[in-house]
Amino acid sequence: MDVDSVSSGSSLQFLAKLLREAPEDDDDDDEHAPRCSVSAMTPGSIGPVKKEATDTFQAKSENKKTIWDTEEVPEGSEFDDTWDPREQPEYQILFKQCVGTEDVFFGMSRKDPSTACCEDTVIKIKLPDTKYSDITLDIQDKVLDLRTPQKKLLLHLPYQVDSKKGKARFLSEEETLEVTLRVSRKFDFINFA
Repeated sequence: MDVDSVSSGSSLQFLAKLLREAPEDDDDDDEHAPRCSVSAMTPGSIGPVKKEATDTFQAKSENKKTIWDTEEVPEGSEFDDTWDPREQPEYQILFKQCVGTEDVFFGMSRKDPSTACCEDTVIKIKLPDTKYSDITLDIQDKVLDLRTPQKKLLLHLPYQVDSKKGKARFLSEEETLEVTLRVSRKFDFINFA
């Protein structure tokens, strides 16, 4: 077999016809067959013909003046203020879990040191030269918003928290605000209690 017969235009068209799915209607077979020469054939012309989508986009919202739905806007984006000149304070996110002797010594529960087994999230925020009365703290399910006259912190939390079961204390000697938030998780094979 010589090379010219393998790469001829009719062989490529025959190969394209073999690879293409069989159409339901044989009447419009000429419509799907390649009409051009070998020079205009591309890898995209092999296989089934892609049909163009003619469906129009249907807006979900009832109000046609809205650009996006409220579900599409990430939680906490209303606090984003890129023009605010206040600097962001240093902070640290820690995870805390309640363990007993049965967890530590006997390994009777399924808890491990990972964050998947933690019950609380602790955020330590350094606020030098700040009084307790100057701090404004707002906590939502996934967002912590802290504002002082000199500092501003908008923190998207790694896990969803219960904003009603949080505790905050200001350690004036260390000039640190310590916020403890209960992580709200769905129960699974690790978090079953």
